[in-house]
Amino acid sequence: MTIMQEIFSHLDFDLQSVPSDLFIDGKWRRARSNKRIDVIDPSTGAAIATVADAGVEDASDAVAAAYAAGPTWAALAPRRRSEVLRRCFELMIERKDMLAQLISLENGKSLSDSHGEVNYAAEFFRWFSEEAVRLNGEMSTAPSGANKIIVQHQPIGVAVLVTPWNFPAAMATRKIAPALAAGCTCVLKPAAETPLTAYALAALYAEAGVPDGVVNVITTASSGSVVSKMLHDPRVRKLSFTGSTEVGRKLLHEAADTVISCSMELGGNAPFIVFEDADLDAAIDGAMIAKMRNGGEACTAANRFYVHKGIVDAFSQRLASRMAAMNVGPGYDRATECGPVINKKALERIDKLVTDATDRGAVVLTGGKAIDRDGFYFPPTVLRDVSPDSTIAKEEIFGPIAALTTFETEDEVLAASNDTEYGLISYVYTRDLARGLRVSEKLESGMVGLNRGLVSDPAAPFGGVKQSGLGREGSHHGILEFSEVKYIAVNW
Repeated sequence: MTIMQEIFSHLDFDLQSVPSDLFIDGKWRRARSNKRIDVIDPSTGAAIATVADAGVEDASDAVAAAYAAGPTWAALAPRRRSEVLRRCFELMIERKDMLAQLISLENGKSLSDSHGEVNYAAEFFRWFSEEAVRLNGEMSTAPSGANKIIVQHQPIGVAVLVTPWNFPAAMATRKIAPALAAGCTCVLKPAAETPLTAYALAALYAEAGVPDGVVNVITTASSGSVVSKMLHDPRVRKLSFTGSTEVGRKLLHEAADTVISCSMELGGNAPFIVFEDADLDAAIDGAMIAKMRNGGEACTAANRFYVHKGIVDAFSQRLASRMAAMNVGPGYDRATECGPVINKKALERIDKLVTDATDRGAVVLTGGKAIDRDGFYFPPTVLRDVSPDSTIAKEEIFGPIAALTTFETEDEVLAASNDTEYGLISYVYTRDLARGLRVSEKLESGMVGLNRGLVSDPAAPFGGVKQSGLGREGSHHGILEFSEVKYIAVNW
């Protein structure tokens, strides 16, 4: 059996049925250059498909389509927009098995993680279908009594949405759903590593009743020039980006040229704090979720484990045992619990982080070396006694590595946790509710999981502080990111 035959034997759908061309103004079309991008299966390293490689002219066409569709979509009754979004949710749930398999195929994550992502991604359409009819304004009397103050929320306009490869469905719907609910149209540029999910969903949106031009999807191997072209187009008024802090900084510079509103969900370096009174069973379960969801390739992944010295032996041994027991294999294999990392570059980077940590005195409790097989596999790894000077303690790991160090006092662990340019999420485990809330307030992060290893929820505001981002996604705050506030002074 060939590699391709082995891959396809795990699928319940025909991969060739998934669109692979640009989706612009409701039509599938090839890139003007006719160039294509290979889509690589991380589980084998084999090319499984190609997609269109858009250039700057294709990007302009997508913006033009979104701009032309804007007035009609914005004028549509909120209830009508709501019903379209609700239908997107229903179709995603109906086809969740196919979508999960597709995600696992091009991303490498385990099927269980992919099913979780599809459910999470679909929920944004359900949530924002409800928010679409609740974008309420305000009315008050000016303090002077001279006039009335009316405040409206209007669609901001054409939005450029740039999403990463680690959650190819959820990172797109978390932006598309609020944009459409607010009355905006958009151009989505998904990551070139995982484009098939975005195109499969584009076809689903059209089936659900999203009008031509309201959602456009383009893939490109030249992200810098293509996104720059769109950001310098005066018809574009919004950028929503999820990705690394490094790229986010560059895009903020680009957006400044035309003063585009920016929502940025950037990198993280999440501390996972375990106090001596923590429920150890709950802390281990939470650590497995916070660390190993998506194989550690998540901005919310626990990065630095701070464990009180009184329980570090028990915690580290139990965590290592749980990590070592995980079944590593192809993402689309139903028995897999931890799939490969996204590509060779990521594999080499993780290997260097572990080597640097061990060179500085860290002890490997399990894993520690890349697996010698086709694909890009690194085993679940636990490192103990990690030096704070190690690169792995300073950078986002984005892989299945848990780096442990110890602490003694609350002030000490707070200082260490906040000693980073990032501030996306933190995790705290303690039975002392007063201490838990006190520490949560002092942690410099936009989100905190208090005795929880999972915090993401479409109904909650997702986002960070410091260099982890600007703005919030999800909750009522998410739709406001795609709205302009208009004040009207009126007498009657």
